[in-house]
Parts: sequence; C-alpha cells; structure tokens
Amino acid sequence: MPYIAPQWRRRNRRLVLLHDLINQFRWRTRLTLWITAALAGLVVAGFAVLSEQAQHGFLRLVAFNPLCAWLLPVAVPMLAVWLTRRYFPGSQGSGIPQAIAAIRLSSERQPVHQLVSLRIAVGKILVGCFGLLGGISAGREGPSVQVAASIMHAAHRWLPHGRTIRPQDLILAGSSAGIAAAFNTPLAGIVFAVEEMGRRLESRTSGVLLSTIILSGLMAISLLGNYSYFGSLHIPALSSAIITPIIVCGIGCGLLGALFSRAMLWPQRYAGSRLWRWRAAHPVRFAGLCGLLLALMGWLSGGSSFGSGYAATSHLIDGSATLPWHAPLLRFGATLVTYFMGVPGGIFAPSLAVGAGIGNDLASWLFPLAGQHVIIALCMASFLAAVTQAPLTSAIIMMEMIDNHGMVISLMAACVLARFISARLSPALYHQLSDGFMPSPARQDERRGRMQIDPPPAGP
Repeated sequence: MPYIAPQWRRRNRRLVLLHDLINQFRWRTRLTLWITAALAGLVVAGFAVLSEQAQHGFLRLVAFNPLCAWLLPVAVPMLAVWLTRRYFPGSQGSGIPQAIAAIRLSSERQPVHQLVSLRIAVGKILVGCFGLLGGISAGREGPSVQVAASIMHAAHRWLPHGRTIRPQDLILAGSSAGIAAAFNTPLAGIVFAVEEMGRRLESRTSGVLLSTIILSGLMAISLLGNYSYFGSLHIPALSSAIITPIIVCGIGCGLLGALFSRAMLWPQRYAGSRLWRWRAAHPVRFAGLCGLLLALMGWLSGGSSFGSGYAATSHLIDGSATLPWHAPLLRFGATLVTYFMGVPGGIFAPSLAVGAGIGNDLASWLFPLAGQHVIIALCMASFLAAVTQAPLTSAIIMMEMIDNHGMVISLMAACVLARFISARLSPALYHQLSDGFMPSPARQDERRGRMQIDPPPAGP
C-alpha cells in the first residue's frame, strides 16, 4: 500500500476513503480466495485418505470371506447408483467433463449448479468412496477436479465484489488445483489448466490459478506429506537405444488408448440403441449386471482388476509384485464396465494401471534388455496421453509422480506420438463427453431470445 501524506489525506478525504475502500475489497477478495483454496486442498487430501481406506476395506472383507469378491461388486454399485440418482445427481462419472462444460457454460452466463456445487462435491466424495468399497475400477483424481472446482465456484458468492473475478476463472483454478493436490504435482496442474481445461491462459486468470494451486497443494502436503505418487524410480542413463521402445510404446498405447476412448463414448454415440435405452430405464439393474461382470474379471485377474489400480501399479514399479500377461486387458474392461455403471469415479489411475500392465508385458516380450522400469514408465504416460489427448500433462504427471527428471524428453516423445495416433482415430475424450452436459442448440437459442426480450436486472 503506497504512503499517503497526512496533509494530502486531510484535503482529499473522499479520495482517501475511496482508496481505502478499494484496498479493503482487494484484501477481502484475496483472503476469500486463499481460504477457499486451502479448504479445497484439505478436502482433496481427505478424499485421498478416505478412498484408500475404502479400498483397504474391500480387500479386508474379501480376505475375511472370499464370497465378498462376488457379492460386493454387485450390491455396492447398485446402491451407489441409487444414491447418486436419488440424492446427488450430477456427481456420476469422472468429473473432468463436467468441469469443462461448467467453464463453457459459465463463460456464456448460463447456470452451472447442475455441474459444480457443494452438494455434488459431497456426493462425489461419499458415493465415490462407497463405490470403492465394492471394488470398482475407478480413481479419485478426476473426481477431485470436480470437487475442487465446486468448492472454488462456491466462493464466488462470498467475494466482496463479484465482478472482480469471473466464475469460470474460479472453476478453472479449482480444477487445476484438484489435479495438483490429488497427484502432488503442482506443475502438472498448471499445464493441465492450459492443455485440457481452458486451452488458454489469460493474464487475469494466472494469478488466481497459481495462488490456488500453491495453497491447495500446501494443504494437501500438510495432511499427506510431501510424497511421490509411485515413489522414486531410479533409471540408469538412457542412450539412443531408447528410440525403438519410444516408437513401439507410443504407437501401441496410442492405438489402445484410442480404442479405450471410443469405447467410453459408446453410450453417448449410440444412446438410442436397445442396451443404453434399457440402462436409462433400469439404471440400478444395469449396475448390478455390470457388477457381476466386474466380479468375474476380478476373479480371472486374481483380484488385480479391483480398485483404482494404484497399489498393483506401485508394487509393479518397485518390483515387489508381478502381474499376469492378461492383467491390462482385464483392467481395461473393468474400467469401462465401471464407467458404464454411472457411479462417481475417474479414469486417471486405472489408465495408468493399464499402461503399467502393457509396459510390463512389452518389457518381458520385446525389450528384456531395455529395463522394465523404463518401458513401464513410457507405457503409463503414453496410454494416459492417448486417452486424454493431453501429452504434456501426461508426461509431466508421470515425471513428477516417479520423481525422475531424466526421462522427461523420452516421456514427452512417447506421449506426443501416442496422442498423434489417438487423435486420428478418436475425438478428444473429455471434451466430447462434456458436450453431453451442454444444452441442446434449441434450448440455447430459446435462452438467448429470452435474454434479449427480458429487461436487464436492476442494480449495478
């Protein structure tokens, strides 16, 4: 705050009062944003703890009675779908497409309470963790995006002057903070905002974005500690021999990622088919049938397809466990079945698990001398890049998660190649899914006409 001489202050009292009022508004705005960002980080960190406890609970129940491996995947998703549709509509699915649609709608000054709200955030956490108690193949990272975006969007009503920061800027900042806090990867959160959510970064947005990511990340670290998501991966110096694995991993994961994305879009593209019409009419029964398939795939995989895949991937990376050759295929199917159920849950962690399984197979079959960890890391990043079509975000997430900067060029090269292949075969998954949350053109035209006819609201 600049110094103002007492004599000038006495002669210009009105200007001084106006200056003090503006300064007060600025600090009230900053404090509101900082407190909300810290709260978002704590909630995302708490979500991580609850989801881990839910997955451990499923494993303990299965160890206590193996019959639970067949009963829980059927009963829990049925109840989760009923709770979602009855009390928390809008909380189903990943959460990233909803946040993208909310940014687009908010920029058009349309209501977004059906996509981001505190009620949806509560449902995302409670029902999402409850679903993990049934062994569903879902992650918490995508839902963390919608949770943090909902919390930040709710702060707009408490700002001293609502026009200082746009609602879409708060949703963008919350979405990025959700990724940063969920993976403990602040740099990836910033890149995610540009590459996947906003597709651009304005000067008026950057300050809010950076402060939100920093504060939410600090709160998450204070609760979970400064950890690497998959630990530290020690990789020897790479040579030109890595070029062939990069090409193979990029092309292979690009093809499989495109197939995964197209399969995820089946309900949206073929909504009029008999299967999806039956799901719309009987969502709870459909979830029960999907749960039966999930239990079958869990039995075939020896339990490796249950849960988010974080534990199995961590053990595979540190060398304390092995996976059968068909593990990535079963995880691939389990993730699709879980998404089709309509329960809250994301695909980030399961996609990384699929990539880890593919890398484990390729390392055993084609590149036994290249180093298992190198191939696994390349396939994890490549498959995620092919699914999300966000190569920079995927490479940086993987680099920060394994705490290894020596692979950054190799990871980026594989991700760019995988994204190039996937983009030729499938549309961008999250943005295509977000179109399903946008109103139809007829409703948009009707609303535009109503806005032109109706008188403007009173007040400034």
